[in-house]
Amino acid sequence: SKLQVFGNSYDTPDGTCIRDYINVLDLADAHIKALEYLETGDSCSVNLSTNTGHSVLEVIDVAQKIIGSKINYEIIGRRPGDPAILISSYTEAKNKLGWTPEKSSLEEIVSSMWKHYK
Repeated sequence: SKLQVFGNSYDTPDGTCIRDYINVLDLADAHIKALEYLETGDSCSVNLSTNTGHSVLEVIDVAQKIIGSKINYEIIGRRPGDPAILISSYTEAKNKLGWTPEKSSLEEIVSSMWKHYK
Protein backbone atom coordinates (compact mmCIF):
# COMPACT_ATOMS: atom_id res chain seq x y z
CA SER A 1 0.00 0.00 0.00
CA LYS A 2 1.03 3.59 -0.51
CA LEU A 3 0.46 6.79 1.37
CA GLN A 4 -1.58 9.16 -0.75
CA VAL A 5 -0.37 12.75 -1.05
CA PHE A 6 -3.15 14.99 -2.32
CA GLY A 7 -1.49 17.23 -4.91
CA ASN A 8 1.94 18.64 -5.58
CA SER A 9 1.03 21.79 -7.48
CA TYR A 10 0.26 24.15 -4.59
CA ASP A 11 2.01 27.49 -4.30
CA THR A 12 4.49 26.17 -1.72
CA PRO A 13 8.22 25.42 -1.97
CA ASP A 14 7.75 21.70 -2.75
CA GLY A 15 4.22 21.92 -4.15
CA THR A 16 2.52 20.05 -1.29
CA CYS A 17 0.22 21.51 1.35
CA ILE A 18 1.72 23.11 4.42
CA ARG A 19 0.05 22.51 7.76
CA ASP A 20 0.66 23.49 11.38
CA TYR A 21 1.22 20.17 13.19
CA ILE A 22 1.08 19.98 16.97
CA ASN A 23 1.97 17.27 19.45
CA VAL A 24 -0.97 15.75 21.31
CA LEU A 25 0.97 16.28 24.57
CA ASP A 26 1.01 20.03 23.91
CA LEU A 27 -2.72 19.90 23.19
CA ALA A 28 -3.35 18.11 26.48
CA ASP A 29 -1.28 20.70 28.35
CA ALA A 30 -3.24 23.51 26.71
CA HIS A 31 -6.54 21.91 27.69
CA ILE A 32 -5.43 21.64 31.31
CA LYS A 33 -4.45 25.32 31.26
CA ALA A 34 -7.83 26.15 29.68
CA LEU A 35 -9.66 24.34 32.49
CA GLU A 36 -7.63 26.31 35.03
CA TYR A 37 -8.49 29.51 33.16
CA LEU A 38 -12.20 28.66 33.28
CA GLU A 39 -11.97 28.50 37.08
CA THR A 40 -11.43 32.28 37.02
CA GLY A 41 -15.00 32.64 35.77
CA ASP A 42 -13.97 33.90 32.35
CA SER A 43 -13.96 32.08 29.03
CA CYS A 44 -12.13 32.50 25.76
CA SER A 45 -11.43 30.99 22.36
CA VAL A 46 -7.81 30.54 21.33
CA ASN A 47 -5.84 28.77 18.61
CA LEU A 48 -3.63 25.90 19.70
CA SER A 49 -0.84 25.79 17.18
CA THR A 50 2.89 26.22 16.69
CA ASN A 51 3.02 29.24 14.36
CA THR A 52 5.07 26.98 12.06
CA GLY A 53 4.12 24.98 9.02
CA HIS A 54 5.56 21.88 7.40
CA SER A 55 4.76 20.47 4.00
CA VAL A 56 3.48 16.96 3.49
CA LEU A 57 6.77 15.97 1.86
CA GLU A 58 8.73 17.41 4.80
CA VAL A 59 6.69 15.24 7.16
CA ILE A 60 7.36 12.17 5.01
CA ASP A 61 11.09 12.98 4.91
CA VAL A 62 11.34 13.36 8.69
CA ALA A 63 9.30 10.19 9.23
CA GLN A 64 11.58 8.19 6.90
CA LYS A 65 14.64 9.36 8.85
CA ILE A 66 13.11 8.49 12.21
CA ILE A 67 11.76 5.07 11.29
CA GLY A 68 14.82 4.23 9.20
CA SER A 69 12.76 3.06 6.26
CA LYS A 70 11.40 4.40 3.00
CA ILE A 71 7.74 5.37 2.98
CA ASN A 72 5.99 4.46 -0.23
CA TYR A 73 3.77 7.30 -1.36
CA GLU A 74 2.06 8.47 -4.47
CA ILE A 75 0.98 11.90 -5.55
CA ILE A 76 -2.70 11.94 -6.47
CA GLY A 77 -5.09 14.74 -7.39
CA ARG A 78 -5.69 17.72 -5.19
CA ARG A 79 -8.76 17.74 -2.99
CA PRO A 80 -11.26 20.45 -3.87
CA GLY A 81 -11.05 23.41 -1.51
CA ASP A 82 -7.75 22.44 0.11
CA PRO A 83 -5.79 25.63 0.85
CA ALA A 84 -2.07 25.61 0.15
CA ILE A 85 -1.13 26.76 3.66
CA LEU A 86 -2.90 26.54 7.03
CA ILE A 87 -0.95 27.98 9.94
CA SER A 88 -2.29 29.80 12.96
CA SER A 89 -0.89 31.83 15.81
CA TYR A 90 -0.93 30.74 19.45
CA THR A 91 -0.49 34.34 20.71
CA GLU A 92 -3.89 34.43 22.44
CA ALA A 93 -3.24 31.07 24.11
CA LYS A 94 0.08 32.41 25.37
CA ASN A 95 -1.46 35.67 26.60
CA LYS A 96 -4.60 34.23 28.20
CA LEU A 97 -3.54 30.73 29.28
CA GLY A 98 0.21 31.12 29.65
CA TRP A 99 0.58 28.27 27.16
CA THR A 100 3.19 27.69 24.49
CA PRO A 101 3.90 24.49 22.57
CA GLU A 102 7.01 22.79 23.94
CA LYS A 103 6.94 19.31 22.41
CA SER A 104 5.88 20.13 18.87
CA SER A 105 8.99 20.11 16.76
CA LEU A 106 8.26 17.94 13.75
CA GLU A 107 10.97 15.50 14.85
CA GLU A 108 9.47 15.20 18.33
CA ILE A 109 5.94 14.71 17.00
CA VAL A 110 6.99 11.92 14.63
CA SER A 111 9.35 10.31 17.18
CA SER A 112 6.70 10.13 19.87
CA MET A 113 4.16 8.74 17.40
CA TRP A 114 6.67 6.14 16.21
CA LYS A 115 7.50 5.05 19.78
CA HIS A 116 3.79 4.74 20.55
CA TYR A 117 2.95 2.62 17.50
CA LYS A 118 6.14 0.58 17.55
